[in-house]
Amino acid sequence: MPTEPDDALSPAELQRYARHLSLPGVGLDGQRHLKRARVLLVGAGGLGSPAALYLAAAGVGHLGVVDFDVVAASNLQRQVLHGTGDIARRKTDSARDRLHDVNPHVRVETYDERLTARNALQVVREYDLVVDGTDNFATRYLTSDACVLLGRPNVYASVSRFEGQATVFATADGPCYRCLYPEPPPPGSVPSCAEGGVLGVLPGLLGTIQATEAIKLITGVGESLAGRLLLVDAARMHFRTVQLRRDPACPACGTREITELVDYDAFCGATSSAAPDDADDLALDEADEADEADEADDDVSEITPRELAAKLARGDSLDLLDVREPYEHQIARIPGARLLPLGTFALAVPSLDPAREVVVLCHHGVRSAAAAEYLQARGFRRVSSLAGGIDRWSDEVDPAVPKY
Repeated sequence: MPTEPDDALSPAELQRYARHLSLPGVGLDGQRHLKRARVLLVGAGGLGSPAALYLAAAGVGHLGVVDFDVVAASNLQRQVLHGTGDIARRKTDSARDRLHDVNPHVRVETYDERLTARNALQVVREYDLVVDGTDNFATRYLTSDACVLLGRPNVYASVSRFEGQATVFATADGPCYRCLYPEPPPPGSVPSCAEGGVLGVLPGLLGTIQATEAIKLITGVGESLAGRLLLVDAARMHFRTVQLRRDPACPACGTREITELVDYDAFCGATSSAAPDDADDLALDEADEADEADEADDDVSEITPRELAAKLARGDSLDLLDVREPYEHQIARIPGARLLPLGTFALAVPSLDPAREVVVLCHHGVRSAAAAEYLQARGFRRVSSLAGGIDRWSDEVDPAVPKY
């Protein structure tokens, strides 16, 4: 008895995808292409959530989801793949369950791990294209280079505050991420979503655009964003595109000097891989702000939360400076800390005593490291940054301090 081909649609699938089947340019052949397709989502956060939901609903046969984070309450404002009942669950587990509920015909494969130079090629080569929903430069360069080396299209987006951008990298003759960003910015110079905020619906808008581009690439419908960068200003609801061209001098897709994956954390000035999650800089994508601490300056002395707690308990004389924003200070604070937001920090320096011990804190350690370095350059010799920031303080010293 002959077997059904892998892309054969069951009666239930024919009913489910009826609006695609009647759509010119998609039809039965296009839906079969979707069923055969294998799409890897790097990040199950703000961008990955809508992209995954719509790709599953569209009938993409095999979805891979890479994320090593757990669901936090602060994710729920934008990461619609997860719900309140998923808090503290692995994002990959939450994503798998939600996507199976959306479409039980779709196979979901999860990777509860960081995407690194050691495993990226092995993972990416199993898929036809990649949807990049990461939140940090190191993983973006890693994903882009892996896609270029393996010849896989890279559907990219990023968001910050009210603005976003999207394009398709690493097509046969199109540019890659390195063509747009030849060099990463200095660590900490671009605010994360925790620092700068992000409009909750914005990742939904950009992630849905990513899903649209992926479906177009799979079915061959329309014209992809390859070679064009879509810029979105949600505050003004303004969309425009700019042309992108492959850089002949690009070491990845131009001269092809990059023949293997490298240490992307070192390249970006970080010390370990950051998490994919979802929102971005206009290139720090959303998400897992916890890895900001990895970017702290190695020349700045750090103090652990337990060491600081011991000093405070002994009554040691020190100045505890909080360089977060006022809204963050309202959410969570360490008693006795003086609020000096980083943007106005320099104005307060003359009021500080260089002879006293100074400990600087922020959310995860990036802003505090920058402030500590600033003080060191101005003659402060007993200054340190709180390692892991108030987030780690909540984990290790005082669980009553809210996490956000």
